[in-house]
Amino acid sequence: MADAPNTFLAELEWRGLLHQTAGPGIEEHLAGGPRIGYCGFDPTADSLGVGNLVALSILRHFQRAGHRPIVLQGGATGLIGDPSGKDAERNLLTEDEVRHNVDCQAKIIRPLFTWEDEDPRCGAKLVNNLDWWGGLGYIEVLRDVGKHFSVNAMIQRDSVRDRLHNRDQGISYTEFSYMLLQAYDFLHLHRNHGCTLQMSGSDQYGNIVSGMDLIRRDAAARDAEAESFAVTTPLMLKADGKKFGKTESGNIWLSKERTSPYAFFQFWINASDDDVGRFLRTFTLFDREEIEGIEAEHAKAPHQRIAQNRLAADVTRAVHGADELARVEAATQVLFGKGELRDLDAEMLRDVFADVPHSTHAKSSLEREGVALADFLPETTLAKSKREAREFLGNGAISINGEKVAADASLTTRDLLHGGTILIKRGKKLWHAALWRD
Repeated sequence: MADAPNTFLAELEWRGLLHQTAGPGIEEHLAGGPRIGYCGFDPTADSLGVGNLVALSILRHFQRAGHRPIVLQGGATGLIGDPSGKDAERNLLTEDEVRHNVDCQAKIIRPLFTWEDEDPRCGAKLVNNLDWWGGLGYIEVLRDVGKHFSVNAMIQRDSVRDRLHNRDQGISYTEFSYMLLQAYDFLHLHRNHGCTLQMSGSDQYGNIVSGMDLIRRDAAARDAEAESFAVTTPLMLKADGKKFGKTESGNIWLSKERTSPYAFFQFWINASDDDVGRFLRTFTLFDREEIEGIEAEHAKAPHQRIAQNRLAADVTRAVHGADELARVEAATQVLFGKGELRDLDAEMLRDVFADVPHSTHAKSSLEREGVALADFLPETTLAKSKREAREFLGNGAISINGEKVAADASLTTRDLLHGGTILIKRGKKLWHAALWRD
């Protein structure tokens, strides 16, 4: 952990993570720390996505700078829906769905921080805004919160104005009220936990400022003074301008149930050279000297993808743990011929070859003499005809489960991996998964 709390903003700035701040004297305030700051996560799914890692990274840097982070889970706001960045009304989740999502996301968040039972001074806190919103009545909210908000100002917010101008969609009173909930969250954490800073993406700036204004008005009503501040991060895009965290197959998630650790690792391995330096700054806790050293080493031999490997290993270890990283790295080595395919367990085998072309066949045909490869290859994506299959086999270009085979080879039940898969490779990179069923 860093010794000087006032290094937080400087740390974000050199990493390219500082978009804007609000509140006079924020640097002096942080220098007088330790301070308490929070970021919120709405449980719209049973997993967080890699885009959420930006905010989680900021909270991790906040903790490393000697401050206490609060991770707020939106058990209440998740029932409403944030209109920011949305062209249409969200489908409302049920209370059971939101509760389930909160529990699942908490399991992802916990390994990323040191918690208050481990470090009473700077340990993180995990809170759920349903704990305080669930006890508030409608009249109470209108009197104590709503009276501080101007509808004139609310409709000028981008997230509201854009929807109001779209007559086909519009905006419901439910989503229109979202900024009141987020603002009150900041006030509640300020009153009850001494929280003075809210951190989030740049799209939340207006909501954060609303919270700061509510804190100021609440303090003024009590003839008191209160400080509050904001820090936002820039929108995360890839170098080609495409949205970060999206792939052709969909979102990249932080839970292994939605995105396997292997696929997660491969997402970072496949980062472009134009992106990898920025990703190292954004998603790892490596210091400046180490990152610049990685970049210098990478520049000498870009084909070795040194930076991508360091990035993928560090982020996978942080999200999925050292054991899963070891499994993923072992599986990756197998693909490069540095291990045995038979050593991969069934789950990892499925994950590694999930995107490989495949075909399904009757297991009974493998019995007795088996199936001649020269006859079988045209049924796969590796050969167009029996003549071509014989040519590939004669040239020694075909491997079964990672092992070269003779020209007259056949597939038998002895070749089955975990009782149902045979992996065939042509050359160095072309794979086909033959699935055998009873």
